[in-house]
Amino acid sequence: MNYKELYEFGCLQLKAADISDYKVDARLLLEYVTGEAWSKIFLKDKDTIEPEKEETYKALLKKRASHIPLQHLTNTQNFMGFDFYVNEDVLIPRFDTEVLVEEALKELHDGMRILDMCTGSGCILLSLLKLSNDTTGVGADISDRALRVFNENVKRLKLSERVTAVQSDLFENVQGDFDVLVSNPPYIRTCEIEELMPEVRDHDPFIALNGHESGLYFYERIVEECDSFLHRGSLVFFEIGNDQGAEVSALLKNKGYLDVTVIKDFGNNTRVVKAIHS
Repeated sequence: MNYKELYEFGCLQLKAADISDYKVDARLLLEYVTGEAWSKIFLKDKDTIEPEKEETYKALLKKRASHIPLQHLTNTQNFMGFDFYVNEDVLIPRFDTEVLVEEALKELHDGMRILDMCTGSGCILLSLLKLSNDTTGVGADISDRALRVFNENVKRLKLSERVTAVQSDLFENVQGDFDVLVSNPPYIRTCEIEELMPEVRDHDPFIALNGHESGLYFYERIVEECDSFLHRGSLVFFEIGNDQGAEVSALLKNKGYLDVTVIKDFGNNTRVVKAIHS
């Protein structure tokens, strides 16, 4: 096959498997297999592709057609302009989460210390460190497998001197005082996980999705346990589900937090709650 024929084959295979962005995914997989940008592939679309690359591409198409996430096949997801390593041990960073990072960046100052609770890949914390000056941070997660991914991203982004990974059941092994707490904890109600798209339901870690019966379990625990790690004026930023703004806001207000604000994402869904520790 030539490049054009192989790409068209990929589109047909993914479309038949009900992959919504089948054209994009077919293109990205071809770029991944060839190691070339689409602009170069386009210019040689009638050239015959090497047999081993064709074989690899078709194998990846088969996996994507079974709804294995594209990012698990390429081990990469771009977030805030940085390419993060990802695999099946962490949530894939999502565009909506960039709202949390952008809101936190508005408040960051030199010398601030940041705690990222339930850090996963580290996309939130590491983006904040890369986009600010003289800040440091701790990424905490209960999963040692997730922290291996986190540490790989620390290495790739050259942040080893500014960040520490801590395996911890929330605050169990965390030490110190922080100016900013950020968190995208598990917040999907257990009963709703089966309704998620297969790429999420079957391939994201269950532990990173499951917010227990109410979806509020981790917000309740974090708000209850974080006082010893924050000081007056510390900032808190939570990512939330699109129907959780009022409930998470109430948790913070009932604990005496000030200026509790709900922020919407680019799709006009509630996405972030921010507050000031009193």
